[in-house]
Amino acid sequence: GEEGARNGPSLMPGGPKAAYDLMEPILQKCAAQVSDGACTTYCGPIGAGNYVKMVHNGIEYGDMQLIAETYDILKTAGGCTNQELAAIFSDWNRTELESYLIDITAQILAKEDEVSGNGFVVDKVLDKTGMKGTGRWTCQEAAERSVPCPTITAALDARYLSARKDERVKASTILDGPSEVPSVDKGQLLEDVKSALYAAKICSYAQGMELIKGASTEFDWNVNLGECARIWKGGCIIRAGFLDRIKAAYVKNPDLANLLVDPDFAAELNARHLSWRRVVTLAFACGIPCPALSASLNYLDTYRRARLPANLTQAQRDFFGGHSYKRTDQEGDFHTAWTDSHKDIGDLAERNLADVSGLQKS
Repeated sequence: GEEGARNGPSLMPGGPKAAYDLMEPILQKCAAQVSDGACTTYCGPIGAGNYVKMVHNGIEYGDMQLIAETYDILKTAGGCTNQELAAIFSDWNRTELESYLIDITAQILAKEDEVSGNGFVVDKVLDKTGMKGTGRWTCQEAAERSVPCPTITAALDARYLSARKDERVKASTILDGPSEVPSVDKGQLLEDVKSALYAAKICSYAQGMELIKGASTEFDWNVNLGECARIWKGGCIIRAGFLDRIKAAYVKNPDLANLLVDPDFAAELNARHLSWRRVVTLAFACGIPCPALSASLNYLDTYRRARLPANLTQAQRDFFGGHSYKRTDQEGDFHTAWTDSHKDIGDLAERNLADVSGLQKS
């Protein structure tokens, strides 16, 4: 936008390295400048730069939805006024949540409406979120690469649902929800929501980084994830203080399986998860939708589980389709004759040739 035009954007070029080398001095000058250099780097061969930018926008979708949900919870369950919310977000912008989106949220909430002469602009804005398509592409790519990105997907679905304004207005007169808001300790709620937002943001960025890594591995792009974090520190919508820590995590361990298991971020999540659970529980009790906050929490809980109920799902697949299964105690593929109507299905390896792997290619 205007700021990028004045102060330089984050640039994510890709293409032939020889061409980038010729352009590098110009790109370095045009890009936003931060403490550790220009917000640009060589992302990789043809396609890599566009891909990194697409995922940046997907993370942006998740980040914006998470902020919108915290705003809704604080306003609806916490009873906060726009003035109070503006002050809260302004205060948060001086903490680990410091970011462009938190900063502009505080400014938006404080802006009085000059058109009508009363109230605040945010309350006059129609609750229908537009989009250009990059979030959709990110979710499509996540499915293609078998990379779970539930926070970004939840944010996209929230935009789709917001667009159904007329349907929602009619549904509000037909469908019931909780009629009372549980009483809360406002101070505790503010601390819990702050912790929940930060923890969920970590999950959103982790998902985006995993998607870039998945495509980079599949297409042999060799994208540097630490550099992605660095060039997002200025000149872009998702610039945030904690990107320094994301960069440090990938510099320390370029082969990091997931940002969630970086020791520093794992400690942050472990310290905040109870607050996060209280916030999601409160939202559910109040009937306040929190798709991105809950999707992020489910992502964390699924990733941290050594054993999932996927064993039952795979057994069902074997029952109705003879898709076979792996065992925990023996190597190989197995099929069970679950009932008398089930018969020997022959070569299991041949039946599984068309399976789509749930793992990134290595």
